Amino acid sequence: MTVSRALRSDSGQTLPIYIWVTGILLFVAFAFFAFAQAASARNGAQTAADAAALAAAQDSRDELIEGLGLSIGEGDEWLDWLQGDNFTGAGAQAAADALAADNDSTATISPAEVNGYPGYRAEVETNYTVGDSIIPGTESQHATAEATAIIKPRCDVVASADPEKAVEFDCDGGESFEIDPDEFDLDDLPDASVLFAVHLAD
Repeated sequence: MTVSRALRSDSGQTLPIYIWVTGILLFVAFAFFAFAQAASARNGAQTAADAAALAAAQDSRDELIEGLGLSIGEGDEWLDWLQGDNFTGAGAQAAADALAADNDSTATISPAEVNGYPGYRAEVETNYTVGDSIIPGTESQHATAEATAIIKPRCDVVASADPEKAVEFDCDGGESFEIDPDEFDLDDLPDASVLFAVHLAD
């Protein structure tokens, strides 16, 4: 009889401990889930920011290539386009908007400069929220992120080059080409990626 009462007593003490431990484990599980939700939203925002910044820079790189092609043979300033800073950036925001929208986000870009290279800084906010969780307020919280992309010239030309004569260019990666303003055709221009690199700033 004494042993039976002791067992019932131990069982009665174990049940509250079990409930308490289970509650703690559930809370921890929900907390990890909330942090995972937040991390996923942040990652999504960062992806959108990277894409938006790169899209803006690539759009301006295309503008540089177009301007270069149109200026060759029209004067002695066409080499200035190879410095990478003659663009207006008129289509940069639209390009960033499109990539941000693809990532369910909204982007705002602004001109930026890193180590002397021009580019764009993108600030992004997700259209979606972190979602419901045990942390109050996450159901209305949007993730934000920012990124900067730059346009870097990849080709060099000697300072004494005469823009009215054939000019030879040496580019990163060992590539080289020549442009003769008197015999120039738009098809003579190499791919945009040969002339300018676009990448995220460190």
